[in-house]
Amino acid sequence: MSTTATTTRPSSAELGDQERAVLRAVGCGLRDDEIAAALAVTEEAVAGALARVLGKLGLRDRAAAIVHAFDCGLVAPGRGPRTPGSGSAPASAPGSASVPNGATVRTAAAKVRISVLGPLRAQHGGRDLDLGHLRQQAVLAALALHRGRTVSQQELLDGVWGSEPPVTNVVPVHVYRLRKALRLGDCPGSVIEHDRYGYRLVAGATEVDLARMEELVTAAGAAHRAGDLSEAVRLCSRALDLFRGEPLAGLPGPLAELERLRLTERRITVAQRRSEWRLRLGQYAGAIAELMALSGEHPLNEPVAAMLMGALFRGGRQADALAVFDRTRRRLADELGVPPSPVLRRTQRLILRGA
Repeated sequence: MSTTATTTRPSSAELGDQERAVLRAVGCGLRDDEIAAALAVTEEAVAGALARVLGKLGLRDRAAAIVHAFDCGLVAPGRGPRTPGSGSAPASAPGSASVPNGATVRTAAAKVRISVLGPLRAQHGGRDLDLGHLRQQAVLAALALHRGRTVSQQELLDGVWGSEPPVTNVVPVHVYRLRKALRLGDCPGSVIEHDRYGYRLVAGATEVDLARMEELVTAAGAAHRAGDLSEAVRLCSRALDLFRGEPLAGLPGPLAELERLRLTERRITVAQRRSEWRLRLGQYAGAIAELMALSGEHPLNEPVAAMLMGALFRGGRQADALAVFDRTRRRLADELGVPPSPVLRRTQRLILRGA
C-alpha cells in the first residue's frame, strides 16, 4: 500500500456534506455498518460516498482515506472528528473518543509500554503488540526516543531511511498502521497524534523504558549526594534491570545505529557508577563480579578495565589486577593496533607501587 503526499491532493473541502461525514467516520475507524447507523443512511449509501471520496481525493483505498482524514484535520487525534468548518469539537470526557452521532466510546485506561532498551517492544495489558516490519518499527522507535516533542516527517525520513529515502510517501502509511496496532479503545489517534509539524506520542498514553531509566539514574544521583550509597546502588540496579540486551537490536537507519551506541555507553556508565558506590560500601566481591562481566562484554573499554584493576587491587588481588592489564594490552594491540591509554598505564603503575 502506498500513498502520495497529501499536499498534492485536492482538498476535502471539495467533498459534499455526506462525503465529509463519511470520511470523518472512516478516520475514526468505524465500519460501514456503524457509519450507516450513525448517519441514518444505508450501508450502500456509505459505500457509494466512500467511493466518491476516494475518487475526488485521488486516494487508493480505505487505509489512505484514514491517513488523509487525520492529515487534513477532519479527525483530531484523541478527540474524534471535527465538525466541518467549525474548528475542533468540544473535548470529550477523559478517556473517551467522539463518534459522528455524539456517542462516546470508552478507551482503556492502561498505557502502552514501549521498550527501546533491547529489541523494540510495545505492550498493552501485558500483551505484546504487532509492530509490523523493521522500518515501521524504526518509525515508532524514533517517536519513542523523542517522546515529549513533535518529530517532523523529514526527521523520520532522515533517521529511518538516511541517504536512501523511499520513492513514495510511506511515513503516513507506517504511522496509520502503528496507530491501528497501538490504539487504546476505538480511537486511531489515541497513542500517536499528528499536526502540521509532524507526529508525536500522545502525552500520558505511553510509558517508555528509556524515560524510566533516566528517572531512576537521576534519583540514584540524588541519593548519592544525600550520602545514602545503599539507596543509590539499589536505584542504579533498578535502572540497569530495564536493559534487555542490545538497545534497538536489529532496527535499521542512522538514528537507531546512533542510539544503539549512545544507550550502550549509557548502560556502561551507569554500571560503572554502581560498582564505584559498591566499592565505597566495601562490597568488593559484588563490585568485582559486576566489573568482570562488564569487561567481558566490552573487552576494549579501557576505563572499565582500569576500574576492574583497581577493584581487584583493593580486594587484595594484585596479581589478578595486573593480569587484566596484560590481557587488555594484548587485545588493544591485536585488534586495534594501539598501546594502552595513559589511564590504564597509570593504574598499572599505582598497583605496582602498591598505592
